[in-house]
Amino acid sequence: MPQLGESVTEGTITKWFKQVGERVELDEPLFEVSTDKVDSEVPSPMAGVVSEIRVAEGETVDVGTILAVLGDGDSAAVAAAESAPEPEAVPAPEPVAAAPAPEAPPAPAAEVPASAAPASNGSGTGGTVLSPLVRKLITENALDVTDITGTGLGGRITRDDVLAVIDSRATGAAVAAPAITSAPAPVAAVASAPAHASAPAPIARSGEGDTTVPLSNIRLRTGQHMVASLATSPHAITATEVDFEAVERARKPLRDQFRAEEGFALTYLPFVSRAVVDAIADFPFMNASVGAGELIVHHSVNLSIAVDLDFQGLLAPVVMGADGLRLRAIARDINDLATRARTKKLLPDDLAGGTFTISNSGSYGTLLVAPIINQPQAAILSTDGVKRRPVVVELPDGSESIAIHSVGNLTLSWDHRAFDGAYAAAFMQRVKDILETRDWAAEL
Repeated sequence: MPQLGESVTEGTITKWFKQVGERVELDEPLFEVSTDKVDSEVPSPMAGVVSEIRVAEGETVDVGTILAVLGDGDSAAVAAAESAPEPEAVPAPEPVAAAPAPEAPPAPAAEVPASAAPASNGSGTGGTVLSPLVRKLITENALDVTDITGTGLGGRITRDDVLAVIDSRATGAAVAAPAITSAPAPVAAVASAPAHASAPAPIARSGEGDTTVPLSNIRLRTGQHMVASLATSPHAITATEVDFEAVERARKPLRDQFRAEEGFALTYLPFVSRAVVDAIADFPFMNASVGAGELIVHHSVNLSIAVDLDFQGLLAPVVMGADGLRLRAIARDINDLATRARTKKLLPDDLAGGTFTISNSGSYGTLLVAPIINQPQAAILSTDGVKRRPVVVELPDGSESIAIHSVGNLTLSWDHRAFDGAYAAAFMQRVKDILETRDWAAEL
């Protein structure tokens, strides 16, 4: 198990791309791992044939654990054969004495529940084998392990099994029951439950026409972080309307040339990012983290960019040192991070160190989105849809006229512990001024 970031100590194998006996090339994806920060495809460190897989899908193990063994074709076949368990001998049936008359067959012996079967990984407690992550969840939520039905290999209790019980307790649902036997808990009860309890539990189909979709790791962790953020920061929002005509006049004539040179489209996001970075120079408290009774003002602007993963979740990889980059460099870094996020090529360190976040909903034509702060940062900015609209413009002679410009909103969610509304409003005005008045064509 590789060290996928400084703070990562364990990972869960979510998928093997190769099986025993199959060949893998150098840098070809070998397995997918899920950590508490990101899901990543891990390339093979060497070429060879998979001779042994020691950690099954769904298992959580510490960094440094041997996951698989690779070798050449011959040694792989030998190792696989040697590692295969020998079949158990089946004892011959004992002779049965003849009975004077046939009797009713005896009742079948009760089957041993699957959850009682021993698992191959983890450490045992009270006869039940648990992985470190599962053990932590059970302990933190004061659960009785005998109340949890394992659905993993050999009846092993998985993380999803534990979360299902936690969620069912929060909503009053019975896990794996043929139908929901009690009404959902009131909203107040759900709000006080753990973060992941705010979404339906991955229970069995509860009614004709309904489908239950288990929450993915990223959905659960997003919920946990967002609920924690709302509970931590007194959120306030400040929105402003921006005339993007200066941006559009620079962007539109160069769109085809930019795509040919860079290999991706030139959107409004790099312009907004550049304006935000420059405005932070005048409003440094925007680039801060809230600590225990203190505001930690960061000298370097590390820009977190929220990336949508095909509607399956959000990640916020970081453009490090964005205050030292010009427009094209920011655009390149944003595109690189977004591409690697969607192809599961990010490492946890790509998500660390952010000091200010931008969430980009504008491509969907939104009017106003109030995002939740990315803890422990002090603020997050949301872009909204840019549309052609009639606006009042001032002519060179001082008179006014109506013109058609590209106009959109920007919305800032901010932590009221860090500063007040006047500071937030002044920052937004500075971002607006930069976007509306800079010679963007010259920078491009």
